[in-house]
Amino acid sequence: MTLRRLDVLPARRGGLIDPAVLRRAGEIVEDVRMRGETALREHGERHGDLSPGQELVLDRPRLDLAVEEISSTELEVLERVAARIRSFATEQRRTVAELDMAITGGRAGHRWIPVASAGAYAPGGRHPLPSSALMTLIPAGVAGVGTVWAASPRPTEVTVAAAAVAGADGLLAVGGAQAVAALAFGTVSPPCDLIVGPGNKWVTAAKKHLYGEVGIDGLAGPSEILVVADDSAHPELVAADLLAQAEHDTEAMPVLLSTSSSLVDEVDRALTRQLADLPTSETASTALGNGFALVVSTIAEAVSVADQMAPEHLALHVEDPDHIAGTLSCYGSLFVGSGSAEVFADYGVGPNHVLPTGGGARFQSGLSVLTFLRSPTWSRLDDPEMLIDDTVHLARLEGLEAHARAAQLRSAD
Repeated sequence: MTLRRLDVLPARRGGLIDPAVLRRAGEIVEDVRMRGETALREHGERHGDLSPGQELVLDRPRLDLAVEEISSTELEVLERVAARIRSFATEQRRTVAELDMAITGGRAGHRWIPVASAGAYAPGGRHPLPSSALMTLIPAGVAGVGTVWAASPRPTEVTVAAAAVAGADGLLAVGGAQAVAALAFGTVSPPCDLIVGPGNKWVTAAKKHLYGEVGIDGLAGPSEILVVADDSAHPELVAADLLAQAEHDTEAMPVLLSTSSSLVDEVDRALTRQLADLPTSETASTALGNGFALVVSTIAEAVSVADQMAPEHLALHVEDPDHIAGTLSCYGSLFVGSGSAEVFADYGVGPNHVLPTGGGARFQSGLSVLTFLRSPTWSRLDDPEMLIDDTVHLARLEGLEAHARAAQLRSAD
């Protein structure tokens, strides 16, 4: 397998959502809004998530039952991973401080308040992802969200058990745009103020359609990894990291950025060897065709290109990864050194694996406990006299006389 060789960074991929998909997803969302559970079930059955008469809502006792049904080994893995995710989220929450400061005429500040309710989507289908249930639900609980529901199409018992371990109040056994709509509208669960989690193009389109009516964590596209490597890198490890993301989806984007042309050749040979017995080789090979290799002259140039790409996952297979890490700024999550495989983050080393794609890391962060918190501001003015003249002046410059008069009425004169 040979990665395409490029001389320059290609233009950023187009919009995450096809207009036709956005339009159709919007129609599904509005159908669920109008017809409620009947529409939800119809769309779920049409997409193969449900059989006629199959349970649509798994309540908390049903989630707890799944914990008893899975093996002790599976439960122990879920609990260990959940503990690591919860520990990281708890420490993140501790970094968020209330603000109370002196201002002209009084004091002002902000508070951090969790949303009242949240919905968390965990993909199902070809690759059920109980890890995503843990990643999306646990930070919500640490943030203090009062009600948290999950949604996942055709959930396995392990996924249902993961929702239980993560503290979900219930789970909708349906996916796609109809699941996002049901979470937003409270079709069969309490309505959600915020909807988070990765999903396919229909999930992403539904989140975009509803944004502004409910909050979302972001719009997720296909998985991405950028490996930055110099001539000290081990080609087998580089190839393994590229394939770990390539096997996610045929639309995934694995990219190698290197200062060594000979390393790229060695990585190509390693990819061929590893693909030979990889069960997901068909998907991974297709995804590798989306990716490319780019040889640069210096590590400084690699840093510049990496920041332009702003990848979802950024892995450093270089001689001095700690130094380079401090010079990078645009990435969803950074993996410092060849031992820091991205797959460890996928399965709960601590930081979240729900991350911005498509260059979104230039302006947003991945899912975290902060996603579920709001920071409304406040002010208390016991002596506003010094603010009156400026307020009146600006208000009259803008032609807003009622504003000016409201300020003047606070004058002590």
